[in-house]
Amino acid sequence: MSDSPRLNRPVTVQFRADWGQANFHRICGWLSQELGDRSPEGSRFGIWNGRGGSDQIAALRAKECDITIVTPTAALSMMQQAGELKGLAALGVLPQRDRLVVAVDAELPVSTVADLASVDRPLTIATSQDDGVNLIGFAAHKGLRLAGLDPDRFSFFYDERPFPPIHQFASGKADVLIHEAIMTPHWQSIDRVRPVKYLPWGDAVLDAFEAEGWGRATVPAGYLPGLEKDLTTLDFADFGLLCREDMEDDLAYLVTWCMVRTRAALEGQYRHIPADRSPIGYPLVPADMARTPLPLHPAAARAYADLGDGELPEDDGSVIWK
Repeated sequence: MSDSPRLNRPVTVQFRADWGQANFHRICGWLSQELGDRSPEGSRFGIWNGRGGSDQIAALRAKECDITIVTPTAALSMMQQAGELKGLAALGVLPQRDRLVVAVDAELPVSTVADLASVDRPLTIATSQDDGVNLIGFAAHKGLRLAGLDPDRFSFFYDERPFPPIHQFASGKADVLIHEAIMTPHWQSIDRVRPVKYLPWGDAVLDAFEAEGWGRATVPAGYLPGLEKDLTTLDFADFGLLCREDMEDDLAYLVTWCMVRTRAALEGQYRHIPADRSPIGYPLVPADMARTPLPLHPAAARAYADLGDGELPEDDGSVIWK
């Protein structure tokens, strides 16, 4: 670590992650260790549980944390366009190839989300709640309304996390699944009870989201069970790391330096998973990490510029597994 910057003052840095066993905590644990290695005695680092949605923004504004993570970055783009992120800045983006997908029982006589209105029997939708915090539930319910559907005419199975709704659908207890985390093995078993098919939101829905800053993306044919052709749906990719604009320059610079120069330590925790199925994409590319949905903290921008492509030496001591 002889070539790395160091802080010359003790710091206390509070991270806000997710429920405790998912990717946010891995990211925060990685950065807290790397920062700790480059901070003087007396420095302290904490990781708080969060929900990964708009609660992260609220906690950052309330100074309950110094660094937080939000996914998808498409939601941050929407918030930024709406002027909801004033006073905040980005430290970078970490990749995750994810989408918000609508799956249904293949026997349903529908080919688009809008067609669900014509089904003449009660339908249960498994997704997350639209409670002002959960971004999955927000996007799912907003998409249903934009498709001309009244959410009140459906019954719902709600859970904050993706796997209970996926299980509810896969076990035949729900007719429709609207969720993300499509790279996980849970999605590979959703057809175990009956054949499934996937519904496009339709251009009208996707255009409305895009007008507010939330873009579309593709799931390639064959990526999910029974997906016979490419599916265009809502983007649900990437992790945005945020701080307040008033974060001290030396700390913002060091966090960004650690993200770039020690990224192999995070990549190594995922390289046993095929790259297209990994919940954090690899390799991490500094130029992509610097493309953020809201402006970079000035010191973070300077770090990316100083580090260039961030090429790592053959062994900089940060690789945990090779």
